[in-house]
Amino acid sequence: QVELVESGGGLAQPGGSLTLSCTVDGIFLRFWDMRWHRQAPGKQRELLGEISIGGNTMYADSVKGRFTISRDVAKNTMYLQMNNLQPEDTAVYYCAAGKSDKYWGQGTQVTVSS
Repeated sequence: QVELVESGGGLAQPGGSLTLSCTVDGIFLRFWDMRWHRQAPGKQRELLGEISIGGNTMYADSVKGRFTISRDVAKNTMYLQMNNLQPEDTAVYYCAAGKSDKYWGQGTQVTVSS
């Protein structure tokens, strides 16, 4: 059974930072392309970026330069470092495994507000 569990969400002030974690069980993260998505209320889900099997990263324009994806293969965990958060970053954040997003986590809420 494959399980992805996001954590680290919460409330941040504009300009602040949060780091999300995605802990993976049942597959080895090092053999999968891993992605971060988010969905804001009333909006479509948005792909934020991914880290490939080879460790290469790509980002959506909306977060490029502010968000960083990394992984620790020993801990089987992926991270999303989010800096300079803005109210429009408020959303539920999800991690997913595979380019086809075969497996999903349950999501973690991020709220950016003063």
